[in-house]
Amino acid sequence: MMPNKEWEEKGFIDEPATGVNNLKEEIKRLCEEKNAVILAHYYTQGDIQEVAHFIGDSLALARKAAETDAKIIVMCGVHFMAETCKILSPEKKVLAPDLNAGCSLADSCKAEDLKKFKEEHPGYQVVSYVNTTAAVKALTDVVVTSGNAKQIVDTFPKDAQLIFGPDYNLGSYINAVTGREMLLWQGGCHVHERFSVEAIVKMKKKHPQALVLAHPECKGPVLKVADVVGSTAVLLKYAVEHPDNEYIVATEAGILHEMQRKCPSTSFLPVPPEVSEATVGCSCNECQYMKMNTMLKLYNTLKYEWPEVDVKEEVAREAVKPIERMLELS
Repeated sequence: MMPNKEWEEKGFIDEPATGVNNLKEEIKRLCEEKNAVILAHYYTQGDIQEVAHFIGDSLALARKAAETDAKIIVMCGVHFMAETCKILSPEKKVLAPDLNAGCSLADSCKAEDLKKFKEEHPGYQVVSYVNTTAAVKALTDVVVTSGNAKQIVDTFPKDAQLIFGPDYNLGSYINAVTGREMLLWQGGCHVHERFSVEAIVKMKKKHPQALVLAHPECKGPVLKVADVVGSTAVLLKYAVEHPDNEYIVATEAGILHEMQRKCPSTSFLPVPPEVSEATVGCSCNECQYMKMNTMLKLYNTLKYEWPEVDVKEEVAREAVKPIERMLELS
């Protein structure tokens, strides 16, 4: 991954001649000129979501990457999402506005470590959360998202020996709702790990009628006090179908942009993270990696068609199998 300063070293930090205020128009023009499509995750900045051709959660973005007929895919999300786009559309050019936009979950599970763990547990099949590198997916039997994990795990026989990783909280939740005892990788999302029951209880005292929406990457105690547990798409859908409620939202704050856009009269209250020395002075209910996608970087990415994301052919050949199995099963 290249440091941000390489943008400047390459002379790639340009603003459109018409001025920074017209970034949206210039980005749209470049997309038409180059036959490019912009995909963005719900956790990216609001202006990125507004200019994207499609926004969604990991499952929806994977489907769109497999279906698009555009020549260029620009993935505004994190690095593993761009890798997934390239794996599903190897003939297309896949760009990412910032290669440093990584993922704490993906970083918690290295391919060499998973390979060793598999060797220590012969006979086990691997169910990997989509928040993993291409190399980890290549060692996986089926990929899942937070939205389809239960559905896909339910397709395995009850006595199947399964390893689930890397998100321990999501795996614990799926174990609880399926009655399984999957072996769980000890990984976690740096954003969702910071939400606490104490913070939610304080908010409920001020907003007793509010419903709590929580992502299954949150810790078990948080999920137990939630009224609705689900992926970003599930939480968004629930809010749209019940707009008269007030909501306390325990997931990355970027989703509030789309929630508010679709439900302009509804009150959405983001849960603040636990305060510690590490979190003082930062917006730690936001993913710093997702926020590395900016309008100026997106403009330059389209203009120069850089940085490009690639996946080694031998890795992609294996990694595509569990992704396609997921798409078939969900």
